[in-house]
Amino acid sequence: MKKRLTILCVLLAAATGLSRAQGTDNDLENDLGARVSLTADKRIVKGFHWTADGEARFGDNFSDFGRYQFGTGLTYKISSWLKVGAGYILIEDKNSSGEWNPRHRVYGDVTFSHKTGYWRFSVKERLQMTHRDVGNPYQKTPNLLTLKSRFKVSYDATPTLTPYGYIELRNVFNDPACSATWNTSTQKYSDYSFLGYTDTYFNRLRGAIGVDWKLNSAHSFDFFILSDYCRDKNIDTNKEGTKLKSLTYDKTLRINIGIGYTFSF
Repeated sequence: MKKRLTILCVLLAAATGLSRAQGTDNDLENDLGARVSLTADKRIVKGFHWTADGEARFGDNFSDFGRYQFGTGLTYKISSWLKVGAGYILIEDKNSSGEWNPRHRVYGDVTFSHKTGYWRFSVKERLQMTHRDVGNPYQKTPNLLTLKSRFKVSYDATPTLTPYGYIELRNVFNDPACSATWNTSTQKYSDYSFLGYTDTYFNRLRGAIGVDWKLNSAHSFDFFILSDYCRDKNIDTNKEGTKLKSLTYDKTLRINIGIGYTFSF
């Protein structure tokens, strides 16, 4: 009996240590933002398109211009239900110190769709790799690999107006992982060990409703409201990767209003 109790206590202590090592959540932050985008869509041959686009993002209740990006890509519609694409995006983010940090992203995606009557249903899977200057590689992954999965429903209400809605999940594949023991008396971590870029988890959930307004074959607008919930992992270690100072998660819920314009030719 004593042996069983000892084993149980060891298991509970290990589980508690693991839970502490996984970090703690900070309070949820709410924000209002906006997105504005411009897109050029060039039809090369039937089913094969080249696109170029730019986007600006505002946060902190519309008062802060915090991100802009430029991208280019190719898409090919294999059949009425299958489309593939690939591209590159240059992203500039502003950090809390007001400095702009570039990121380089490459992606490939596949979209499955089905139309019945006026309704269209689609599932889009996008695998992307984002290169960034992380400074301390024990805190962030230099080449972040993620998968975005989106389910979208649209309705051809009129020849010019198409309301839609979608939900999207993002899965991180290679965040830094570590093991450590939390000491409740000193309020510090000990026995820290870097386990490589092996942490996998969902960190973003998005939902949007909007409407596409097609003026004619060349000009169209997209109006939408986007709810964006994000849970970002923050690891603070020394540069040698031998000491874990803190492990927390920032939770943000941002409501964005957006408008996009597309020129097709």
